[in-house]
Amino acid sequence: MSKFLEPSIEEIEQERLYRDMGLSDEEYQKVVSILGRKPNFTEIGIFSVMWSEHCSYKHSKPFLKQFPTTGEHVLMGPGEGAGVVDIGDNQAVVFKVESHNHPSAIEPYQGAATGVGGIIRDIVSIGARPISLLNSLRFGELTSKTNRRLFSGVVKGIGGYGNCIGIPTVAGEIEFDDRYDGNPLVNAMCVGIIEHDKIQKGTAKGIGNPVIYVGLKTGRDGIHGATFASEELSEASESKRPSVQIGDPFVGKKLMEATLEAITYPELVGIQDMGAAGLTSSSSEMAAKGGSGIHLHLEKVPTREEGISPYEMMLSETQERMLLVVEKGTEQKFLDLFDHHELDSAVIGEVTDTNRFVLSYEDEIYADIPVEPLADEAPVYILEGKAKEHNQEDNQYNDIDVNEIFTELINHPTIASKHYAYDQYDQQVGANTILKPGINAGVVRVEGTNKAIASTIDGEARYVYNNPYEGGKMVVAEAYRNLISVGAQPLAMTDCLNYGSPEKKEIYQQLSDSTKGMAEACELLNTPVVSGNVSLYNETKGTSIFPTPVVGMVGLIDDVSYLNDFKPKEQEKIYLVGETQDDFGGSQIEKLLYKDVNHEPSSIDLKKEVKRGSQIRESIKTGTVSHVQSVGKGGIAIGLAKLSSHFNLGLNAELDLTDGQLFSETQSRYIVVVKEEQDLNIEDAVEIGHLTNEQTFSIKNKSSQISLDTSKLNEQLKGAIAQCMKSKV
Repeated sequence: MSKFLEPSIEEIEQERLYRDMGLSDEEYQKVVSILGRKPNFTEIGIFSVMWSEHCSYKHSKPFLKQFPTTGEHVLMGPGEGAGVVDIGDNQAVVFKVESHNHPSAIEPYQGAATGVGGIIRDIVSIGARPISLLNSLRFGELTSKTNRRLFSGVVKGIGGYGNCIGIPTVAGEIEFDDRYDGNPLVNAMCVGIIEHDKIQKGTAKGIGNPVIYVGLKTGRDGIHGATFASEELSEASESKRPSVQIGDPFVGKKLMEATLEAITYPELVGIQDMGAAGLTSSSSEMAAKGGSGIHLHLEKVPTREEGISPYEMMLSETQERMLLVVEKGTEQKFLDLFDHHELDSAVIGEVTDTNRFVLSYEDEIYADIPVEPLADEAPVYILEGKAKEHNQEDNQYNDIDVNEIFTELINHPTIASKHYAYDQYDQQVGANTILKPGINAGVVRVEGTNKAIASTIDGEARYVYNNPYEGGKMVVAEAYRNLISVGAQPLAMTDCLNYGSPEKKEIYQQLSDSTKGMAEACELLNTPVVSGNVSLYNETKGTSIFPTPVVGMVGLIDDVSYLNDFKPKEQEKIYLVGETQDDFGGSQIEKLLYKDVNHEPSSIDLKKEVKRGSQIRESIKTGTVSHVQSVGKGGIAIGLAKLSSHFNLGLNAELDLTDGQLFSETQSRYIVVVKEEQDLNIEDAVEIGHLTNEQTFSIKNKSSQISLDTSKLNEQLKGAIAQCMKSKV
């Protein structure tokens, strides 16, 4: 008889307890069929987390298959902890993005901190040393006290973990919209560097090889975290606060250094981070990838307190833990290493030839499951989608007060400078950061070389909601332009697909159409998808977030020398590259004037994107230009304002555009500053003004003019978020 008091097999079935764990009646019956018997409490818990949306992608897997995952630079694509891309000289860049949305909604500081910790361990488990962090964040409007609390907590959590572990945060994006009320999105990305011969895989093979646990002792925190991430948020979510894990960056730092030392040992067979679904996913997935079985002796698992049951051990998502398989007879070598780093560790099992996942506690069997069906046979659902019909309004954008629109936009937190957040992050720890957060992609030198890795993370939720197919292409293209703007050659991308419930036809169609657009962009821009994450069921009280696919992209700079003189100066000429049209669907001016997305026609020419990007990059490489930035949210008027403010320079510009087009968000455009005595030989490039040493920002068209002191411009752009956060309402 079990020493742990748990529901019986009969109670599980009769009371349908599996439903509370996230399994449907049909899925329960599939488990019965796989086992050839009814599951016990530990077994049904294991299936519930492994078959959750968060772990199995059961609604999104068909869409993920569209993405190109191979290319000339790709060394390892999806399926491991992170993607690996060659950068020459026997070196590679390792990167991935993950979501921690639901935990951050319940406990913002720890939700964000553990999101950062988890993505760092994904990179380290491949054997790479992290060199940079990025994040993509979404919140409701800061006019709400709840949203201010969530924003403040998340930013503190990101800084609190990343700063302590010693990895710079070099880029990111933050937006605010009431569609994220109570359901913030917290997507964390990490980038690392590795030598080819050190690349690790999460595999368990070699009969009799020991399984080693290392890191924090297992507690009851995070139990059913993967399931929690796969359901809508509701009033009951507050009661699930125990599902939020607690991070410990100081242990995380020790674990990182110990892991990077362990990968130099030739006796290491495989290693995997204990992330979502904890010990369950790491051990069962390693066995599946190794074509082996695994037997864990759970009484040997280091635990934080007495009486933790096998069910709790296997489903706990206690942070800062890794699982290793090593060659038989060498386990003490690894245990000594971890002891040296002051980490708890233990041999908790061995690899078998049974192809079964067996768990015992003091010789009593608590689970006996075939490995392959558990890891690979989660149900896949292909549902019916339906595009929602929209009545397009006759929105007008030319009969506007240009100065009023400009002032409101630069004071909105989505447009305003994000220094409020970035100043809480260590941007230069490690001394290799070349370009910090603010206006462009982050750039970090590859230590010991003249190369650098440029990285960016972007999302265009309003565009995707406006037109999912075209919007999906635009998300990828925006990240691409950000890398081009610093002279990098885009290599590959990772993505995080944040959507509402796929069981709703409209949202399922959004997922279908937008991923199709993303896949097409990946092909044409030659940026294969090498890793990623899916986060569905982002709904609060029945209201869905905007469809928010987020793209993280990395690029290579072969020689960083040109960045020594890559900064705009007074008297240099400003060009706008690309034609401006009446593109307002999903734009910030549309939101400001009309609140809702009007679903206006929008499109992007990806072939033009590639050609223009090549020309821009060539101009940077030849030293013709001193600054490039993509024209993004708010249009050319806001882009010029950010240029003036970021570099604290005066600016005079005259544009042959209508009032509305000053704020149009036409795709594939760049602001380019050309060095004195240089010419910009790019088609569709028009000289629009110059930078000055006078402290005045001035742009005008035929009918309007915006003019203000740069000090006033800075005060508004850089102070808008801080001003919102001071509100007592």
